[in-house]
Amino acid sequence: MRFNALRVFTEGLTGNRRWRSHWRKPDPKPEYDMLIIGGGGHGLATAYYLAKNHGITNIAVLEKGYLGGGSIGRNTTIVRANYFLPGNSEFYSHSLKLWEGLETDLNYNIMHSQRGLINLFHSDGQRDAAARRGNAMLAQGDDAILLDREEVREILPYLDYDQARFPVYGGLYHKRGGTARHDAVAWGYARGADQRGVDLIENCEVTGISVDAGRVTGVTTTRGQIRARKVGIVTAGRTSQVAAMAGLRLPIESHILQAFVTEGLKPCLDHVVTFGMGHFYISQSDKGGLVFGGDLDFYASYAARGNLPGVEQVTEAGMTLMPMIGRAKVLRSWGGIMDMTPDGSPIIDRTPIDGLYLDAGWCYGGFKAVPASGWCMAHLMATDQPHPVAGRFRLDRFATGELLDEEGTGSQHNLH
Repeated sequence: MRFNALRVFTEGLTGNRRWRSHWRKPDPKPEYDMLIIGGGGHGLATAYYLAKNHGITNIAVLEKGYLGGGSIGRNTTIVRANYFLPGNSEFYSHSLKLWEGLETDLNYNIMHSQRGLINLFHSDGQRDAAARRGNAMLAQGDDAILLDREEVREILPYLDYDQARFPVYGGLYHKRGGTARHDAVAWGYARGADQRGVDLIENCEVTGISVDAGRVTGVTTTRGQIRARKVGIVTAGRTSQVAAMAGLRLPIESHILQAFVTEGLKPCLDHVVTFGMGHFYISQSDKGGLVFGGDLDFYASYAARGNLPGVEQVTEAGMTLMPMIGRAKVLRSWGGIMDMTPDGSPIIDRTPIDGLYLDAGWCYGGFKAVPASGWCMAHLMATDQPHPVAGRFRLDRFATGELLDEEGTGSQHNLH
């Protein structure tokens, strides 16, 4: 099934009754070449690129609930490539290039909107840091424009520029940054993987990982035993729990990150905006709601809900940055489970168990990384070699001390 304007128009006139299911609902086979544990954005992208780039189609994606029901559907949908350190910079640059061609590749409307992202700064020191980051972005081949106060005011006239504590000094403008529809990304990858022969097994929880003589042999699920010669753990906030089934202990903590959306408003916010003196970011969805978030709730949890101090921190920062937000009614909030590493950077690597691979530790960067994460994880599982743009995302860096400390926003960054 392919999409085009005439088909969408026709279905709209006839009650949308002739759309077919976007993917099959197969029963699991006794054995596969490869298994992907986790049916979120990263897991589905891994399966898609294994089939598309490497021709491996005897694959199953195992999801304990429904596809796209985890953190891929519980985030603020921001897409960007404004990282600073070598290792992260080239990876997210690669991811943004994949984003820019993703709708054509998948033949699916993921609502990718390159509306531009502006990181505000509020002091001379922050201006220097923004200039340095912008130069690193340009050296990587991405875009960056350093704006002064008046240039920011022309683009974002509704901010509080004269707030006594945090006056706006300027901003770093990343024009190719923007947003995408999070659940559509999962659906697009699921449909693409299914069309290439990948089995997407929903309501199939993995309860054990079988290891024999140091090599993975398969998994135990609520739908029976499934054998495989290679298994990828791509389970975001549940990574530590799943890895423990194979006897692995990982440098990861799971924390809650809340997001919020207001009632639908007329278009008023054309960009993604971040507040430099508090962890706050905001954009406007296609439905008109203001979508925003901030810091972690700062306690380890597997519950997909947040606490009230987290709400207070986020809304306080929003009111400081743009007082007009106080007139909007918050309709709902949700919590995504973040797998936080000590250095705030991810892991895409082989584990000490032969045939067992790990894609985890995405911290705040999970959604924007989906295409490149799937691309690089597929390359690793197919070739047993790390992809060049993910070569720094090694698991053993926490033992050797070769950390990739982009922001120090991991679980215990103060100890490193």
